[in-house]
Amino acid sequence: MASYDFATIEKKWQDRWEKEETFAATEDPSRPKFYNVQMYPYPSGDLHVGHLRNYTYTDLLTRYKRMRGHNVLSPMGWDSFGLPAENAAIKTGTHPRVFTEQKIDQMKVQLRRLGAVYDWSREVAVHRPDYYHWNQWLFLKLYERGLAYKAGAPVNWCPKDQTVLANEQVVNGLCERCDTPVERRNLAQWYWKITDYAQRLLDDLDLLDEWPERVRTMQRNWIGRSDGATFTMDVKDSDLSFEVFTTRPDTSFGMTFAVLAPEHPLVADLIEGSPTRAEAEAYIEAASHHTELERIAEGTKTGVFTGRYAVNPVNGKDIPLYIADYVLMGYG
Repeated sequence: MASYDFATIEKKWQDRWEKEETFAATEDPSRPKFYNVQMYPYPSGDLHVGHLRNYTYTDLLTRYKRMRGHNVLSPMGWDSFGLPAENAAIKTGTHPRVFTEQKIDQMKVQLRRLGAVYDWSREVAVHRPDYYHWNQWLFLKLYERGLAYKAGAPVNWCPKDQTVLANEQVVNGLCERCDTPVERRNLAQWYWKITDYAQRLLDDLDLLDEWPERVRTMQRNWIGRSDGATFTMDVKDSDLSFEVFTTRPDTSFGMTFAVLAPEHPLVADLIEGSPTRAEAEAYIEAASHHTELERIAEGTKTGVFTGRYAVNPVNGKDIPLYIADYVLMGYG
């Protein structure tokens, strides 16, 4: 049996696909449209088997939809802004822009050799001005309409990379990029006011009938709409007060204690001079190394007494005031 010269044969067909623009999406209103996009890779190294797995899934879906008669747009791009590329460039002693462009060229060769179905005429790279100027344009539009705002809030902080991390970038309390223990810090950040659209987002999830129910449940939890009431509680024998959110205001008469998140801005004043100050500070430090997901997932609830009491505004009774990590500063 003659040997299979895969390099020559595969290159022949890959060159033909590229010349004939076989996988390019065209304007064709007579066919149903299908947009298939996967997470764009960081161009900070070589493609590995994890990339191959993800892009094989989307490649299969693209081919299936094409065979079913859909006009499929399957683009490829590069998540090329930010620390992964910057850290890799520092490690190699190369300018980040030069390093990033070199890695993009290398990854494109690898993806083409895989025979992956992409419309390369739609390629984007987020570090290039022709892409990010639209990010800037969109931000300004959101800001003009009051949907972009700046506020202080607890965030995941990597002390080595000196950057904020998403919950998904924290693995077992460590930065996924450098394995440094992650801290919780209060920092000023920009936010989108998606709460203004919470109900619309929830309603439209019902339209996604092809999505798995577990994914829709994750989306509902992420949107996080809650109905309830907010009221103010005073701290006994002080001029301090704080707001409380509850989904069951009818139970306020029976409150037996109140709890603040470890990162609440009042905590430092509350424990000042308290006999439990050392214990509280140790608890706050320990909580700073856990993400919000880890905190709410803990089976056993923990907390520490502040040494202070709050006044129930409904009946005037004093109730002990605790710090506990299962309470989240961003909720309510």
